[in-house]
Amino acid sequence: MTTASEPAYSVPLQNRAARVILKPVFQGLFHLLARIRVTGEENIPFGKPYLVAFNHISTFDPPFLLAFWPEMLEGMGAVDLWKRPGQAQLVRLYYAIPVHRGEYDRDLLDRGLSVLAAGKPLLLAPEGGRSHHIGMRRAHPGVAYLAEKAGVPVVPVGVTGTTDDFFKRATHLERHLLEIRIGKPVVLPPMMGKGDERREARQRNADLVMEQIAGLLPEEYRGVYG
Repeated sequence: MTTASEPAYSVPLQNRAARVILKPVFQGLFHLLARIRVTGEENIPFGKPYLVAFNHISTFDPPFLLAFWPEMLEGMGAVDLWKRPGQAQLVRLYYAIPVHRGEYDRDLLDRGLSVLAAGKPLLLAPEGGRSHHIGMRRAHPGVAYLAEKAGVPVVPVGVTGTTDDFFKRATHLERHLLEIRIGKPVVLPPMMGKGDERREARQRNADLVMEQIAGLLPEEYRGVYG
Protein backbone atom coordinates (compact mmCIF):
# COMPACT_ATOMS: atom_id res chain seq x y z
CA MET A 1 0.00 0.00 0.00
CA THR A 2 1.08 3.59 -0.39
CA THR A 3 2.61 5.53 2.48
CA ALA A 4 2.48 9.18 3.46
CA SER A 5 5.76 9.78 1.62
CA GLU A 6 4.66 7.89 -1.51
CA PRO A 7 2.08 9.57 -3.75
CA ALA A 8 -0.95 7.57 -4.84
CA TYR A 9 -0.59 5.94 -8.25
CA SER A 10 -2.23 7.72 -11.16
CA VAL A 11 -1.73 7.79 -14.92
CA PRO A 12 -1.17 11.27 -16.41
CA LEU A 13 -3.91 12.60 -18.67
CA GLN A 14 -1.72 12.57 -21.80
CA ASN A 15 -0.91 8.90 -21.24
CA ARG A 16 -4.54 7.98 -20.67
CA ALA A 17 -5.35 9.70 -23.97
CA ALA A 18 -2.51 7.83 -25.71
CA ARG A 19 -3.86 4.51 -24.44
CA VAL A 20 -7.28 5.25 -25.92
CA ILE A 21 -5.58 5.67 -29.31
CA LEU A 22 -3.02 2.86 -29.02
CA LYS A 23 -5.50 0.14 -28.03
CA PRO A 24 -7.56 0.07 -31.25
CA VAL A 25 -4.46 0.68 -33.38
CA PHE A 26 -2.79 -2.45 -32.01
CA GLN A 27 -6.04 -4.40 -32.23
CA GLY A 28 -6.18 -3.52 -35.91
CA LEU A 29 -2.55 -4.52 -36.49
CA PHE A 30 -2.95 -7.88 -34.79
CA HIS A 31 -6.20 -8.59 -36.68
CA LEU A 32 -4.39 -7.77 -39.92
CA LEU A 33 -1.49 -10.11 -39.15
CA ALA A 34 -3.23 -13.02 -37.42
CA ARG A 35 -6.44 -14.71 -36.40
CA ILE A 36 -7.41 -13.72 -32.84
CA ARG A 37 -9.28 -15.67 -30.19
CA VAL A 38 -10.03 -14.54 -26.62
CA THR A 39 -11.87 -16.88 -24.24
CA GLY A 40 -12.79 -16.75 -20.55
CA GLU A 41 -13.66 -13.04 -20.35
CA GLU A 42 -16.42 -13.94 -17.88
CA ASN A 43 -13.66 -14.77 -15.34
CA ILE A 44 -12.39 -11.16 -15.13
CA PRO A 45 -13.30 -9.33 -11.87
CA PHE A 46 -14.12 -6.08 -13.67
CA GLY A 47 -13.69 -2.82 -11.80
CA LYS A 48 -11.54 -4.34 -9.03
CA PRO A 49 -7.78 -4.60 -8.44
CA TYR A 50 -6.23 -7.90 -9.47
CA LEU A 51 -3.07 -9.35 -10.99
CA VAL A 52 -3.01 -10.74 -14.52
CA ALA A 53 -0.28 -13.40 -14.71
CA PHE A 54 0.69 -14.83 -18.10
CA ASN A 55 3.25 -17.11 -19.75
CA HIS A 56 5.80 -14.84 -21.42
CA ILE A 57 7.03 -16.20 -24.75
CA SER A 58 8.15 -13.12 -26.67
CA THR A 59 8.04 -9.35 -26.93
CA PHE A 60 4.65 -9.62 -28.67
CA ASP A 61 2.83 -10.87 -25.55
CA PRO A 62 2.38 -7.59 -23.61
CA PRO A 63 1.04 -5.49 -26.52
CA PHE A 64 -1.22 -8.39 -27.53
CA LEU A 65 -2.68 -8.68 -24.03
CA LEU A 66 -2.94 -4.93 -23.47
CA ALA A 67 -4.73 -4.50 -26.80
CA PHE A 68 -7.35 -7.22 -26.30
CA TRP A 69 -7.93 -7.20 -22.54
CA PRO A 70 -11.50 -5.91 -22.04
CA GLU A 71 -10.45 -3.21 -19.55
CA MET A 72 -7.35 -1.06 -19.29
CA LEU A 73 -4.39 -2.75 -17.61
CA GLU A 74 -1.32 -1.27 -16.03
CA GLY A 75 1.75 -2.95 -17.49
CA MET A 76 5.40 -3.67 -16.78
CA GLY A 77 8.30 -3.92 -19.22
CA ALA A 78 11.99 -4.76 -19.15
CA VAL A 79 14.03 -1.61 -18.56
CA ASP A 80 16.03 -2.18 -21.76
CA LEU A 81 12.86 -1.36 -23.76
CA TRP A 82 13.33 2.26 -22.68
CA LYS A 83 16.56 2.30 -24.72
CA ARG A 84 15.22 0.84 -27.98
CA PRO A 85 14.01 3.22 -30.70
CA GLY A 86 10.31 2.80 -31.32
CA GLN A 87 9.70 0.57 -28.31
CA ALA A 88 10.95 3.30 -25.98
CA GLN A 89 8.38 5.75 -27.30
CA LEU A 90 5.58 3.20 -26.95
CA VAL A 91 6.32 2.21 -23.34
CA ARG A 92 6.59 5.88 -22.38
CA LEU A 93 3.33 6.69 -24.14
CA TYR A 94 1.61 3.82 -22.36
CA TYR A 95 3.17 4.82 -19.01
CA ALA A 96 4.54 1.32 -18.43
CA ILE A 97 6.52 0.40 -15.32
CA PRO A 98 10.21 -0.47 -15.97
CA VAL A 99 11.48 -3.80 -14.63
CA HIS A 100 15.14 -4.60 -13.85
CA ARG A 101 15.16 -8.27 -14.74
CA GLY A 102 17.14 -10.68 -12.59
CA GLU A 103 17.39 -8.20 -9.73
CA TYR A 104 15.50 -7.71 -6.48
CA ASP A 105 13.70 -4.44 -7.15
CA ARG A 106 11.99 -3.01 -4.08
CA ASP A 107 10.87 0.12 -5.95
CA LEU A 108 9.16 -2.06 -8.55
CA LEU A 109 7.28 -4.04 -5.89
CA ASP A 110 6.23 -0.84 -4.12
CA ARG A 111 4.99 0.64 -7.38
CA GLY A 112 3.09 -2.54 -8.15
CA LEU A 113 1.42 -2.32 -4.75
CA SER A 114 0.52 1.33 -5.36
CA VAL A 115 -1.16 0.33 -8.65
CA LEU A 116 -3.28 -2.26 -6.84
CA ALA A 117 -4.01 0.12 -3.95
CA ALA A 118 -5.38 2.56 -6.52
CA GLY A 119 -7.90 -0.11 -7.56
CA LYS A 120 -6.28 -0.90 -10.92
CA PRO A 121 -5.46 -4.32 -12.45
CA LEU A 122 -1.78 -5.04 -13.11
CA LEU A 123 -0.27 -7.23 -15.84
CA LEU A 124 2.93 -9.13 -15.03
CA ALA A 125 4.94 -12.17 -16.11
CA PRO A 126 5.84 -14.39 -13.11
CA GLU A 127 8.78 -15.82 -15.09
CA GLY A 128 10.47 -12.40 -14.90
CA GLY A 129 11.00 -12.05 -18.66
CA ARG A 130 10.31 -13.66 -21.99
CA SER A 131 11.57 -17.20 -22.52
CA HIS A 132 12.03 -17.04 -26.36
CA HIS A 133 10.52 -20.53 -26.55
CA ILE A 134 7.07 -21.84 -25.79
CA GLY A 135 7.89 -23.89 -22.67
CA MET A 136 7.36 -22.11 -19.33
CA ARG A 137 10.21 -21.47 -16.92
CA ARG A 138 10.11 -21.48 -13.10
CA ALA A 139 8.33 -18.46 -11.67
CA HIS A 140 9.90 -15.83 -9.42
CA PRO A 141 8.05 -15.23 -6.12
CA GLY A 142 7.14 -11.61 -6.93
CA VAL A 143 3.60 -12.46 -8.08
CA ALA A 144 2.92 -14.17 -4.75
CA TYR A 145 4.42 -11.24 -2.80
CA LEU A 146 2.18 -8.72 -4.57
CA ALA A 147 -0.93 -10.87 -4.17
CA GLU A 148 -0.17 -11.38 -0.49
CA LYS A 149 0.59 -7.75 0.37
CA ALA A 150 -2.26 -6.27 -1.69
CA GLY A 151 -4.80 -8.96 -0.82
CA VAL A 152 -5.91 -9.36 -4.43
CA PRO A 153 -6.67 -12.40 -6.60
CA VAL A 154 -4.53 -13.53 -9.51
CA VAL A 155 -6.14 -14.09 -12.90
CA PRO A 156 -4.12 -16.75 -14.78
CA VAL A 157 -3.79 -16.28 -18.52
CA GLY A 158 -2.44 -18.64 -21.13
CA VAL A 159 -1.08 -17.08 -24.33
CA THR A 160 -0.36 -19.10 -27.48
CA GLY A 161 0.98 -18.25 -30.92
CA THR A 162 3.16 -15.25 -30.01
CA THR A 163 6.48 -16.87 -30.86
CA ASP A 164 9.58 -14.86 -31.78
CA ASP A 165 8.98 -15.61 -35.47
CA PHE A 166 5.36 -14.41 -35.38
CA PHE A 167 5.97 -11.18 -37.29
CA LYS A 168 8.21 -12.83 -39.89
CA ARG A 169 5.61 -15.51 -40.51
CA ALA A 170 2.83 -12.91 -40.67
CA THR A 171 4.70 -10.92 -43.32
CA HIS A 172 4.85 -14.15 -45.34
CA LEU A 173 1.03 -14.19 -45.19
CA GLU A 174 0.82 -16.91 -42.54
CA ARG A 175 -2.14 -15.68 -40.49
CA HIS A 176 -1.88 -18.22 -37.71
CA LEU A 177 -3.90 -18.15 -34.49
CA LEU A 178 -3.01 -15.93 -31.53
CA GLU A 179 -4.98 -16.88 -28.46
CA ILE A 180 -5.66 -15.51 -24.97
CA ARG A 181 -7.19 -18.02 -22.55
CA ILE A 182 -8.38 -16.42 -19.31
CA GLY A 183 -8.76 -18.65 -16.25
CA LYS A 184 -10.74 -18.21 -13.07
CA PRO A 185 -9.26 -15.86 -10.42
CA VAL A 186 -7.05 -17.59 -7.88
CA VAL A 187 -6.93 -16.54 -4.22
CA LEU A 188 -3.56 -17.74 -2.99
CA PRO A 189 -3.17 -19.52 0.37
CA PRO A 190 -2.09 -17.25 3.26
CA MET A 191 1.61 -16.95 4.02
CA MET A 192 2.83 -18.79 7.11
CA GLY A 193 6.09 -18.71 9.04
CA LYS A 194 9.06 -16.38 8.78
CA GLY A 195 12.40 -16.18 6.98
CA ASP A 196 13.17 -19.17 4.78
CA GLU A 197 9.86 -20.81 5.60
CA ARG A 198 7.95 -17.76 4.37
CA ARG A 199 10.10 -17.46 1.22
CA GLU A 200 9.44 -21.11 0.43
CA ALA A 201 5.70 -20.54 0.92
CA ARG A 202 5.81 -17.60 -1.52
CA GLN A 203 7.59 -19.75 -4.09
CA ARG A 204 4.94 -22.44 -3.69
CA ASN A 205 2.24 -19.84 -4.30
CA ALA A 206 4.07 -18.54 -7.38
CA ASP A 207 4.28 -22.14 -8.64
CA LEU A 208 0.56 -22.52 -7.95
CA VAL A 209 -0.14 -19.55 -10.23
CA MET A 210 2.00 -21.09 -12.96
CA GLU A 211 0.24 -24.43 -12.60
CA GLN A 212 -3.06 -22.63 -13.18
CA ILE A 213 -1.59 -21.01 -16.31
CA ALA A 214 -0.24 -24.37 -17.46
CA GLY A 215 -3.75 -25.81 -17.19
CA LEU A 216 -4.87 -23.29 -19.82
CA LEU A 217 -2.12 -24.21 -22.27
CA PRO A 218 -1.33 -27.07 -24.67
CA GLU A 219 1.11 -29.57 -23.20
CA GLU A 220 4.07 -28.34 -25.27
CA TYR A 221 3.73 -24.87 -23.71
CA ARG A 222 3.88 -26.03 -20.09
CA GLY A 223 7.65 -26.42 -19.78
CA VAL A 224 8.73 -27.10 -16.18
CA TYR A 225 5.05 -27.14 -15.16
CA GLY A 226 4.16 -29.98 -17.49
